[in-house]
Amino acid sequence: MSELIGKAKNYVAEKVANIKKPEATVDDVDFKKVSREGVTYSAKVSVSNPYGTSLPICEVSYTLKSDGRVIASGNMEDPGSLPGNQTTVLEVPVKVLHSVVVSLVKDIGADWDIDYELDLGLVIDLPVIGDITIPLSRKGEIKLPSLSDVF
Repeated sequence: MSELIGKAKNYVAEKVANIKKPEATVDDVDFKKVSREGVTYSAKVSVSNPYGTSLPICEVSYTLKSDGRVIASGNMEDPGSLPGNQTTVLEVPVKVLHSVVVSLVKDIGADWDIDYELDLGLVIDLPVIGDITIPLSRKGEIKLPSLSDVF
C-alpha cells in the first residue's frame, strides 16, 4: 500500500512541476510624476496568462535599489486580474520620497540619472495549485526629475 501511495505522490509532483504557469517580464522603468510626497516612477510589467480563464493577481511587491541601498519598497494596491489567453501590461507605481531623491542628487554626475535595480514579486492565484510567486528583476538607468518636471 505504501508503494502505491509513493507512486501517486510522484505522479502528482511530476504533473504539478510540468503545469503551465504565467510568465512575466519587466519591459521598462520610467519617470511618471512629481508630487508633494515624492517622485513616482512607473514599472511596466508584461504578464502572459496561458489559461482560458482569468487569474487573480494577489499581490505585486517591489524593492528599488540604487548603489546597493534600498530607496523604495512597497506593494501595488489592487493589482486586478489577468484575462485568459492574453498578455497584460501592468503599470506598477514605485514611489520614492523626496528626502531619498535629495540624497541621490548628491551622488549623481552631469548625466542626471541613477543606476537602479528593481526587484518585483508577482503573486498569482492558480486554481488547484494555489499562490505562486513570479520573481522579476531589472537593472538600468532612470532619470531624476528636473525643474521642468516639477513646474
